[in-house]
Amino acid sequence: MLKRIYQIAGFILLLMIEVHPSIPQTSSALQTYLSQKLRLSQSQIAAIRNGQPYATNLEPRTPAEIFVVGVIYINAAPESYVRFASDFSRLRQIPGYSAIEKFSDPPQLSDLRGFGFGSEDIRGLKDCKPGKCVVQLPANTIEDLRKSVNWSAPNIDDEVNQYVQKLALSRLTEYQKMGNRILGAVYNDKREQVNVADQFKYMLSYAKALPQQLPDFYNYLLSYPEGKPANVDSYFYWDNVKFGLKPTLRIVQVLTMHGETPQQPAYLIAEKQLYSSHYFETALDLTFCIRGGDNPSDVGFYLVKAMGSEQAGLTGLEGSMVRHVAVSHSVSDLQKSLASIKSFLEQKQ
Repeated sequence: MLKRIYQIAGFILLLMIEVHPSIPQTSSALQTYLSQKLRLSQSQIAAIRNGQPYATNLEPRTPAEIFVVGVIYINAAPESYVRFASDFSRLRQIPGYSAIEKFSDPPQLSDLRGFGFGSEDIRGLKDCKPGKCVVQLPANTIEDLRKSVNWSAPNIDDEVNQYVQKLALSRLTEYQKMGNRILGAVYNDKREQVNVADQFKYMLSYAKALPQQLPDFYNYLLSYPEGKPANVDSYFYWDNVKFGLKPTLRIVQVLTMHGETPQQPAYLIAEKQLYSSHYFETALDLTFCIRGGDNPSDVGFYLVKAMGSEQAGLTGLEGSMVRHVAVSHSVSDLQKSLASIKSFLEQKQ
């Protein structure tokens, strides 16, 4: 059981959504946030400014929520982090990533080469039914999959994954046209149905999950593809991640906002999970690059990451133990990750 707890802790760090209330945009506002919201001492704030990583967990509203927030100061241009975060060649070298690929614009079926379930999941899919399935899927997909696939075929893995790839392309194309309405389909793999669109809205409602000074970006996350701000770009990718638990397929939208005024962060990157085959029902990553001073020409920036997840299985005796250890290790691992990012970017200067 302890091994499982540690595996989940590491898994949560990589795949958790990143969201936190009222993160400020300017360095002076950031000092106030650290002091008043996180209740850090002036010596702790000074340590962050001098390059020490800081991370802590935040109070969730429900047992399904996990939130971790971290900050560090980096002596490099904020643009360097944007390049770092979108370097898929680097991501492919991280242990646990079986695959990661960016979608074309518009998405093509060929983009999904390699996207598919493992043999263990495929064997379990044969007996899937609403309320009991090895993979997170809507009820209509579970039924259609069972009817569309020849389960006695010798190449059953290929047949299932061809179906999955076509389904993923269709759903992504629909999302690009209709936005969150497509996410209204529920996961029926467990007894309790999960409406992804409703859950996503609920997570964003966490005490003004985005800064009030960025209403256009906040609204765009909810209303996509409508209301796109001129300073926001987006792309999509899929990945397959393994951390000792089940390999997990995800489809993610990345939205990057470039600040247009000194009152805005230099960059805000949101990673919005559209699908996950296991564990994470809803996910959103927010990363703020806040310039080191109120003067936009100042060198260096604060990297602020607020991380959390919505998932089942964190209640009851075992669930509470998993949650406690997962949160503790996620905080520790986030501190290490921030320090690693700082070292990498400053060496590249």
